[in-house]
Amino acid sequence: MKFKFSKMHGLGNDFVVIDGVRQNIALTPERVRFLADRHFGVGFDQLLLVEASPQPGVDFRYRIFNADGGEVEQCGNGARCFVRFVHDKGLTTKNEIRVDTRGGIITLRLRDDGLVSVDMGVPVLEAAKIPFVSGSDAVVQPLDVDGQRLAITAVSMGNPHAVQVVADVDRAPVRELGAKIEIHPQFPARVNAGFVEVVDAHHIRLRVFERGAGETLACGTGACAATVAVILRGLGVSPLKVDTRGGALEIAWNGPGTPVLMTGPAVTVFEGEIETD
Repeated sequence: MKFKFSKMHGLGNDFVVIDGVRQNIALTPERVRFLADRHFGVGFDQLLLVEASPQPGVDFRYRIFNADGGEVEQCGNGARCFVRFVHDKGLTTKNEIRVDTRGGIITLRLRDDGLVSVDMGVPVLEAAKIPFVSGSDAVVQPLDVDGQRLAITAVSMGNPHAVQVVADVDRAPVRELGAKIEIHPQFPARVNAGFVEVVDAHHIRLRVFERGAGETLACGTGACAATVAVILRGLGVSPLKVDTRGGALEIAWNGPGTPVLMTGPAVTVFEGEIETD
């Protein structure tokens, strides 16, 4: 299979984006893993596939594949790249579009200043819906990992997150502990592990070990989940500046039952064409 693609990134969280509206694309886990290989393929944290939406009033369908070949529900940094891609490729002339994802319908807006705002929807806090195996929907819950008792906040932003507050995010054992949290049996669909340091009431620092991708330079849904967790714990006030290793996002949330709004950049790196077979 031969097709054209764009290489993009949102704060260093990098993507291969494919137009599945004008091209016939048949993805398999093996093809995704080949494309993700940074030596033999293109290399990315996630692959984004743009498709036409069968739903009236919805502009596109948005499919997301991790580097390990698995399809997942949501990707915030990818969503920003998505709206820039469809606009730059002439697939739409709208600055605001509605997009169908496995995690639900989201609204994306390309602003006049070049930044992208994404309505990420209402965060899910009920343990059973995240899914998180727990007898409680408490904001802070224990999670036993390798003999350690962690204090996490479980949030779904269309995909599951386990957020913990740390004193110093630079010293946090993100890769070692994150890999164990990802596959914890209390998260039957696996989970993204967030490590957040509170700088002040409007500023946090974040690292995320992403499910199926490992630690990335930035995670949009992780930034949203971390903001929700910090506000629910009474440690921050909306809006929050979220510093990731790839750059900063602004996240706004007005509390339970309201949507999370994420604003940040999306950048095209290069265009290419590849044969996968």
